[in-house]
Amino acid sequence: SRASPRQRAAELKPATVRVDDAAVGSLASSPPATGSFIATVSRLPAGNLSTTKRATPILHAMAEGARCSCLDPARLARSLISQITTFQSCVSSLEKCAKPIIAVLHGYCYGLGIDLSLCADVRICDKATRFSVKEVDIGVAADVGTLSRLGKSVGNASWVKDVCLTAREFDASEALAMGFVSQVSDKEGKKGCMDEALRWAAVVAEKSPVAVQGTKELLNWSRDRGVEDGLRYTAVWNAAMVQTGDTGAAMKANMGKRKPRFEKL
Repeated sequence: SRASPRQRAAELKPATVRVDDAAVGSLASSPPATGSFIATVSRLPAGNLSTTKRATPILHAMAEGARCSCLDPARLARSLISQITTFQSCVSSLEKCAKPIIAVLHGYCYGLGIDLSLCADVRICDKATRFSVKEVDIGVAADVGTLSRLGKSVGNASWVKDVCLTAREFDASEALAMGFVSQVSDKEGKKGCMDEALRWAAVVAEKSPVAVQGTKELLNWSRDRGVEDGLRYTAVWNAAMVQTGDTGAAMKANMGKRKPRFEKL
């Protein structure tokens, strides 16, 4: 007998999302480039994004084009919400890391590359990097961070809506002008960007880890709240953190015109 859509869905393998360093995949209209930071969907034996066994076959059935009209819309929506929020939490984990994160961008940075890089504290690219918020070209609204973070990162609502609604490419010079990246390497390719990132990291590594991680925490916390809330949280935070011995060590080193040394956290 002919299998029903529900039976066909149950037989499908789980889907997983991976970052593909070799190809632009279905999100890009340009040819693949080494070093690209692109999200592609592929069928792999492991890496199920779902927290339940039921959600993945339903989502994969949709991806395969199977008819899901027999499924209850509310239950299907609940399954999709579970998939999306799990993936959102995975991407957001970068932002929640206490230590500063540097995103080195080169080649093509489309879709998930934008999502992940927006969770970094500093973004550096080479002059040949091409960017695009590509999701509208595949029929969806970006759902794992770009639409929530890009406007707060660049502070220009008109430009954000321009690139998100048109899915047009923008280059490194435009990304720098709009504040999406803080630095463009003069050298093309991954090595030049990595050299710049390591130089930046070396400067930050000389600072007190208490001060560095506290600064990141306060900046991220205040970004999504009002000034008064940010000031209050800073006061409570520093009431504990200024008691560190790093403050005295830093002041003595500055007066002695030498580099301070700090203990690891």
